[in-house]
Amino acid sequence: MKLAPHLHRLGNDIVASYLIDLPEGITLVDAGLPGHWHDLQRELAVIGRPLSDIRGLVLTHGDSDHIGFAERLRRESGVPVYIHGADAHRVRTGEKPKTPMGPSRIGPMLGFLAYGLRKSALRTRYVTEVSEVADGDVLDLPGAPFVVGLPGHSPGSIAVHVPAVGAVFVGDALTTRHVLTGEEGAQPAPFTDEPAEALASLDRLAALEAEWVLPGHGAPWHGTPADIAAAVRAHA
Repeated sequence: MKLAPHLHRLGNDIVASYLIDLPEGITLVDAGLPGHWHDLQRELAVIGRPLSDIRGLVLTHGDSDHIGFAERLRRESGVPVYIHGADAHRVRTGEKPKTPMGPSRIGPMLGFLAYGLRKSALRTRYVTEVSEVADGDVLDLPGAPFVVGLPGHSPGSIAVHVPAVGAVFVGDALTTRHVLTGEEGAQPAPFTDEPAEALASLDRLAALEAEWVLPGHGAPWHGTPADIAAAVRAHA
């Protein structure tokens, strides 16, 4: 789905990843679920770009519903996969601390699980080789993605700021649709390792300039990072 010039979403409000389409090549942010491989193929066909135009995949963190087709893309096409060093172990092994599930409603929760099954969530392959990044890095990829550390949801959670397309990609640093309750609107994401740290990290997000804030779950936010950070804090 095209959001704006050079900016596309794969997936939907349940699980999403993103494609940045620039003349010098394509940068992907997150890889959703394994079945989103087919969404990627369809979007490339729509915009008339080959798989070989993808220069890199940047992961906002290492959770399984963000790394879906990453290893396939790396193995089959040689595309490098970037992740913050603090989440490198998580993306290679899937190991993560247990977190309280929090509030849930049976309908949205079953919808999330059913969508995961349709998109082959049980076939997730962890990423065997990654390029580690750190807060403040500017990556040599189309759009010159800028890495902003947002620890809390996981130790290596990041925002990926791409001024060339007026967007900041935030993974699960926040959500606009709670996958377990179905509640819509800007709010903290579930399954967060350190909720207080995640809220504190919103100060760093609020300082960025962008027209789009794009989460891994929920509708795209067409507005400023400062506004969505304030909305998440108000909800919390």
